Amino acid sequence: MVVQELTYLTNKVADLIIEARRSVVFTGAGVSTESGIPDFRSPGGIWSKCNPDEFTYQKFVSDSEARKKHWQMLTSGGLTKEAEPNAAHYAIAELEELGKLDCVITQNVDNLHQKAGNSGNKVLELHGNMRRVVCLKCHRQFAVGEILYRLKQGEEAPNCPDCHGILKPDAVLFGEALPQETLREAVHHARNCDLFIVIGSTLVIYPAAYMPIYAKEAGAKLVIINLSSTPLDQQATVLIREKAGEVMGRVMEKVRDKLKMAT
Repeated sequence: MVVQELTYLTNKVADLIIEARRSVVFTGAGVSTESGIPDFRSPGGIWSKCNPDEFTYQKFVSDSEARKKHWQMLTSGGLTKEAEPNAAHYAIAELEELGKLDCVITQNVDNLHQKAGNSGNKVLELHGNMRRVVCLKCHRQFAVGEILYRLKQGEEAPNCPDCHGILKPDAVLFGEALPQETLREAVHHARNCDLFIVIGSTLVIYPAAYMPIYAKEAGAKLVIINLSSTPLDQQATVLIREKAGEVMGRVMEKVRDKLKMAT
C-alpha cells in the first residue's frame, strides 16, 4: 500500500474513533504474531504439524497420555513463553486511556492487552488466557510460570497440589465451550457499539467471528485492519491490509493530534 493511501485511510480511522461514542476493538492472532507468538492455524503452524483431533478437551480430561502430549505441545510450540506487547497493543491501551474504548474482545490467549495497560475488566477473552492454569476439580488458579517450572522438573501431566485434580491451561481447547458469561458480554458490547475495529483476524473462527456481524447488524461502522482478506471486507467502512502495529501507531498519532486541536 502506498504511503499516501495509508495516510488517507489511517486519518479516516482516526476520524471514526473521534466521532464514535462506543468503540469496540476485536483482536486476533495477527496482533500477537507481531510479538513473536505463533499463529497455530497459519501455514507452518502447530496445527499443520499436529492433528488437532489428538488435542481435544475430551481427550485432555480422560487420558493422562493425551495430557502429557498436550503440555509438551504447548511448551514446545511457544504459546506459553513470555512475550512483550507491540505497537498495536499499546495503541489499543492508549484508546482506553483517552476514553475512546468501550472494550476489547480478543481471540488471543496471551494476556498482552493487559500487559500493555488495558484494564482487566475491559478485555473480554473469548478463548481464555494461557498465562493462567486452572484446576478442573477445585478451580484454584495458578500462574503458568509455576506449572512450567514443575514441567521442567520432570512432571509430565501436573495435578493440583491441593486436591490432586487435573490442571488445565485456562484457554479454550478444541471441543470445549467458550466461557459463556464472557461470550454474552461480548455479544452485548458488539450489539451496542457504533464503531467496531477488527485488528489481525481473518474472521473465520466462530462464534468469535459473529461479533463484527452483530455490530454491523446494529448499525455500527466497521474497520478491518488485517494482512489477508476476510469474509467481511466488502462490508467494511475502512479496509487496511497492512501490519497491525504500523497501522495502529499511525492511527493513534492522528487521534492525539485531532484531540489536541479540539481542545
